[in-house]
Amino acid sequence: MSATLPFPIPLAEKYRPRGIADFVGLDKPKRILSKFAANPYQSAWSFIGSPGTGKTTMALALVETLKAEVHHIPSQQCNVANVEDVIRQCWYVPVSGGFHLVLVDEADKMSNAAQLHFLSKLDATAFPPQTIFVFTCNSTDGLEARFLSRTRQIEFSSYGMAAEATRLLEGIWQREANGASPPNFGRVVKESSNNIRDALMCLEIEFSSYGMAAEATRLLE
Repeated sequence: MSATLPFPIPLAEKYRPRGIADFVGLDKPKRILSKFAANPYQSAWSFIGSPGTGKTTMALALVETLKAEVHHIPSQQCNVANVEDVIRQCWYVPVSGGFHLVLVDEADKMSNAAQLHFLSKLDATAFPPQTIFVFTCNSTDGLEARFLSRTRQIEFSSYGMAAEATRLLEGIWQREANGASPPNFGRVVKESSNNIRDALMCLEIEFSSYGMAAEATRLLE
């Protein structure tokens, strides 16, 4: 019996961690953010690490944990006008009554003007109330030292998560593959450089390959 294809939802989205404790690896970020979520306060954070290490997903898990009102600014839309509009919204009471969370993806690629605008708003006198800023970045090369000094920096690394990632893939395969012969999960993780998102995409390809082979066998019978 072959796997059902195509997937109505990509595996990376279907198995996206919803809670802080649900992530593979990332022990230090989980400890820090679990403690923060238990007693949140207005603040700014930088999540720093290579692509696929869970920075944006962790920020969204923090949103769900806090039941915060999220304002998502993708890097290509991070200009002064959009920044000013989002910060203006943060001066109003959040719909949830708790916190606003401003998520800026790939902040190291935002324009200098946008960075300077954020810099002025991260000072204590201009900081919007009940607001948490999360800036994700692949590196800090494009960010000024004075900007970084106004944020709490957390390093995201895939180091040491191979065994846990392998177990995750095994469990997903068992739930999704309907008895298909499994691939070498350790190899999939290694070739994906411990990038969970890439590993799940590889798993989708493995599912597709199995489905095509099963269909060919059926037609030859």
